[in-house]
Amino acid sequence: MLIYIIVGSIREGRTAIKVANWVYNQLVNHQDNDIQVELVDLKQWNLPLFSGSHPPATGIYDQPKQQEWANKIAQAEGFIFISPEYNHGYSPALKNALDYLGKEWKNKPVAFVGYGSTYGSRSISQIRQVTSSLDMIDPNAVIEIRDIFKRNQSEEFEANDFEIKSLINLVEKLKKYHKNLV
Repeated sequence: MLIYIIVGSIREGRTAIKVANWVYNQLVNHQDNDIQVELVDLKQWNLPLFSGSHPPATGIYDQPKQQEWANKIAQAEGFIFISPEYNHGYSPALKNALDYLGKEWKNKPVAFVGYGSTYGSRSISQIRQVTSSLDMIDPNAVIEIRDIFKRNQSEEFEANDFEIKSLINLVEKLKKYHKNLV
């Protein structure tokens, strides 16, 4: 199973890349032959604000960047969204990336790792509404990182034991739902 870890922030000095690197490293070192992981950084993709002439649900992609993004997302079999909480919502960069496409998201399991003033809970709540509308599979695989502002002082995110165990559980849920779809 190929899982994309999508970094949902493009800000300078962002915490999302630290959290995403932690998720990636944990899963690579987990030595699970059933999964492959890839970090997909929205900052590197630099998707312009969606302005296509066709609704993405049609599958008609008239912008070269949109088609490139569609080709990339189509390869994944599951997703982990790293979602900061901005003003009790999720980032506009992540919303834009989701809105770019239609069928490429459909029937694929998705998990969420959030952080922020309410531990990412409001961000995740909103993102779930959108992923549901995109017909993504939500196996209730969530990690809400507590005390991110106190813990974000070094170059790397250091998870606690609960978060490490929760991440393995999160991946198991993605795998279970993926197997049920195949």
